[in-house]
Amino acid sequence: MARYQPLHEPTDRERAKAERREALLREATRLFAQHGYAGVSLEDLGAACGISGPAVYRHFAGKQAVLIALLVDMSKDIYEGGQAAAEAGGEPIEVLSRLVDFHTDFSLSRPDILQVQDRDLKSLPKAELALVRKLQNSYIALWTAQLAKLHPKDSVQSQRFRAHAVFGLLNSTAHSAHNPRTKKSGLKPLLSNMALAALTSPVT
Repeated sequence: MARYQPLHEPTDRERAKAERREALLREATRLFAQHGYAGVSLEDLGAACGISGPAVYRHFAGKQAVLIALLVDMSKDIYEGGQAAAEAGGEPIEVLSRLVDFHTDFSLSRPDILQVQDRDLKSLPKAELALVRKLQNSYIALWTAQLAKLHPKDSVQSQRFRAHAVFGLLNSTAHSAHNPRTKKSGLKPLLSNMALAALTSPVT
């Protein structure tokens, strides 16, 4: 999906404001993952970025607006990444392999945001929660469309179950990736192979 192109080059002040907003989102992701949405104040968030709590209002209307930006943007990123993998075409197993690669990379590179979604999704307002759910369902549909071709005799419920089972496997890395005893080397191929086995194994 094409991104909006600004009509003019941003000024130094505009760039600085955008950078501060990104820093706030980055620190909010870390803090929400560690302490939960309810356990973090605007003062905590501001302090993590070297500004006061009230200064956060220059970038967001409040703490809930920060959570909205995090989870809505994440859902859009996942859907758009999955859409790109699906639109590349090929046999169902090829498309599923790309989807697995994309989702595995996302899970391993952004475990904090997955933890925030897992724990704090229901803290979103109704409208934004509905938008996230819609994006999630659209993402699942990218997977089940290929599963329907690979397992034409399976029910729609079975196809969705396979997809959700793989999401559970891959997203579980959000909880284990922070463990210092978890070795990251070799984790991606292991997860990818396990996911593909779950997606392709016939039900007997």
